Amino acid sequence: MSTKPYSCIIVDDNEIDRLTVLAHARRCKTLQIAGIFQSASEALLFLQNRNVDILLLDIDMPEVNGLELRRRLMQVPACIFITSYPDYAADSFAVDAFDYLVKPIHADRFAHTITRLELFFEIKNKARLFDLSLGAETIFVKDGHQQIKLNLYEIVYLEGLRDYTRIVTSERQYTVLASIGNLLQQRPFQSFLRVHRSYAVQRHYIDRIDAHHIYARQFMLPVGRSYRAVLESISAR
Repeated sequence: MSTKPYSCIIVDDNEIDRLTVLAHARRCKTLQIAGIFQSASEALLFLQNRNVDILLLDIDMPEVNGLELRRRLMQVPACIFITSYPDYAADSFAVDAFDYLVKPIHADRFAHTITRLELFFEIKNKARLFDLSLGAETIFVKDGHQQIKLNLYEIVYLEGLRDYTRIVTSERQYTVLASIGNLLQQRPFQSFLRVHRSYAVQRHYIDRIDAHHIYARQFMLPVGRSYRAVLESISAR
């Protein structure tokens, strides 16, 4: 897992609560405290010329509350609400909250949230800079801080994960920020055959097909009911 520090700000109108959140945050090596504020207006002024990765926000604050502050800062990748009021939970996830902690927060609960957050950023960073090359036979995949040139013929299959796609070779896996449907519309991926809503396999790797599965190299993939007719036409050739 990446050890890169992620910058965060703390916003809470209660001084004791601000200091409590600060104490928890300082125990997490991957958090870098960029600022501590007692009001949303102070935080907005600070962020006019700066970017941060994480918001640690109280909700019940005068003038601009935490929910409205989040609405104004949707460009910040992650937001964790820390509040005394559990009733705001549904509203918080409507503004893309990563987590919702109810005061008083406990060290293990806070640490668990940050561990999940680190994994979230790790996947996001690997996937974010995925790009297709200009040529039809290679793609570039972001892996850590490097872009790896991957030959298309090395890819055995694709697995759709909502807005992401897992690219699987015989030796490694990569996760890219693109849906499987969008990838299959790209010219370099025309050699892939959709066999399931979530899977597509490269045709020349297909070893065997039965009623429920397709076998490609060392992998066994499910066959979707609506895709069986296409596969039957291939196996009949």
